[in-house]
Amino acid sequence: MLYALICTDKAHALDTRMANRPEHLEFLKSLGDRLKIAGPFLDDEGNPTGSLVVIEASNRDEALAVSEEDPYARAGLFETVEIRPFSWNIGNPDLT
Repeated sequence: MLYALICTDKAHALDTRMANRPEHLEFLKSLGDRLKIAGPFLDDEGNPTGSLVVIEASNRDEALAVSEEDPYARAGLFETVEIRPFSWNIGNPDLT
């Protein structure tokens, strides 16, 4: 099943985000085929304000564990992390 990790940064946390970005990107790469899509949410000026990560996981607990391993989460960047089951119906890439 797919899970969307909807992460909202704490206010004024751009320095934390940028300091941990290289490790975050390496972490995402390490997920291999489990990672389906990832990228930042942006404000009107183009500054990152959060992240959307869609992963394949067996269940919500596994998705939660992945979210907690993210270097951004470990650095305390996120104000909130919402984990929601996701069904990709339109524009669906080959997920096999």
